[in-house]
Amino acid sequence: MSETDPTDRDDEDEDEARPGPAGPTYISAAGMQRLRDEHHHLLRVERPRIVRDVADAAAMGDRSENAEYIYGKRRLREIDKRLHFLEKRFEALSVVDATQQRIRDRAVFGATVTAEDEAGQRRTWTLVGPDEIDIDAGRISYRSPIGAALLGKHVDDDVRVQTPAGVRTYCVIAIAF
Repeated sequence: MSETDPTDRDDEDEDEARPGPAGPTYISAAGMQRLRDEHHHLLRVERPRIVRDVADAAAMGDRSENAEYIYGKRRLREIDKRLHFLEKRFEALSVVDATQQRIRDRAVFGATVTAEDEAGQRRTWTLVGPDEIDIDAGRISYRSPIGAALLGKHVDDDVRVQTPAGVRTYCVIAIAF
């Protein structure tokens, strides 16, 4: 294989090689702070601790059969990979403060939308960035099928969403910030 052959790469590089959706990627200020806190913890707390553990394990002698040394080196690679990912992610993210949204009459990033399906079941979702998704808490990406369908909708608008179970129709009944 040649150096430019796209099939000649490590599986670890697969996620970085995949192109993402066009346009900016939004995140809330709280979401960005969580990512920054994770970065700080990995860089200033976790990584130095693992480096000390690896140095102690290396001092014990034979590294080829030293589980602590092997595990520590693997953990360092994982931490370094995550740090690199977070640093690249910071460059790609655009912080949006939902409380400062001027648009209040339609669903936009940061809005909490309540919708009702054909059976009368109500669902509430908050439209967040892909780094903040928490399905159990009702936090869905604005780029997800439901999130994208809700964007720009007003109260009383109908929304049709293609789901694995088929097309679902919702009526927007409330939008809050």
